[in-house]
Amino acid sequence: MPLSDFPRHPLTFGPSPVHPLERLSRHLGGAAIWAKREDCNSGLAFGGNKTRKLEYLVPDALAQGATHLVSIGGVQSNHTRQVAAVAARIGLKALLVQESWVDWPDAVNDRVGNILLSRIMGADVRLVDAGFGIGFKSSWERALAEVRDSGGVPYPIPAGASDHRLGGLGFANWAEEVRQQERELGIFFDTIVVCSVTGSTQAGMIAGFAGQDRPRRVLGIDGSAKLEETAAQVAKIARNTAALIGLDGELSDDEITVLAGWAGDRYGIPVESTLDAIRLSGRLEGMIIDPVYEGKSMAGLIDLVRTGEIGKDSTVLYAHLGGQPALNAYSALFRS
Repeated sequence: MPLSDFPRHPLTFGPSPVHPLERLSRHLGGAAIWAKREDCNSGLAFGGNKTRKLEYLVPDALAQGATHLVSIGGVQSNHTRQVAAVAARIGLKALLVQESWVDWPDAVNDRVGNILLSRIMGADVRLVDAGFGIGFKSSWERALAEVRDSGGVPYPIPAGASDHRLGGLGFANWAEEVRQQERELGIFFDTIVVCSVTGSTQAGMIAGFAGQDRPRRVLGIDGSAKLEETAAQVAKIARNTAALIGLDGELSDDEITVLAGWAGDRYGIPVESTLDAIRLSGRLEGMIIDPVYEGKSMAGLIDLVRTGEIGKDSTVLYAHLGGQPALNAYSALFRS
């Protein structure tokens, strides 16, 4: 059915803002670069891309009589912080499984940033020693069972709200927002750059733009360091979302692009290009990005413009997905 027919619980301020990154564009000497700011999209605990996805999951959770939102992520998960905020907003409990996805030595990693905010908002936070993976995890299944055994009604939200029937709808709607903003601004973004890990942000964009009448590239920058797994999930969710919103025809492989080269060897570990991108964005635009997601997608954008893979005549939209609270756990990197 059409996207507009799916129930949506408003959690954002409205369309997230877009603005030109003029100094960055001049510095790189290539394409005109703009940003669309999911980090400014909501009043709920600093917002972020997952808040937009949760707008479509909340009506389903309420319809099922849920008492708990149960989700999973790393210790510094942006997603679980947003689940905690949404649970607080709608009057449900949040049970959050926080696995040790990132082998990061900061002594206060489990006490600052996103996890601190989740605790402030009243979430039941469970620290679990388990490595990174975007698939369904046994620790999450145990948490769901615990809620059921105690008489509650859990609503399962997988990592990133991604591998969920409705997980792509939020960013299919984002694509429609972009079209409306283009009309208002009198411009066209021929290239979208976005970080991909659990997949539904890029996948929703692909499905949403596929229903429009002007072709554009949606370039995913892998942040998982597990390219094949992430690319397969993007493809699956994009095709499922396209079918869900009634698009005719199958998405082709060339509509689904996830690029390697900036993730490093392990999820959540910044590499030199990540830190360079964070500093450049901050010093040229006053725009703060994080070491796990946006630092890697910005590093990819910088290189793609410098090498001409994104041409000088392009108008690029950089999707800023939020995540800055995680910087607190990486403070040692910025002492000088």
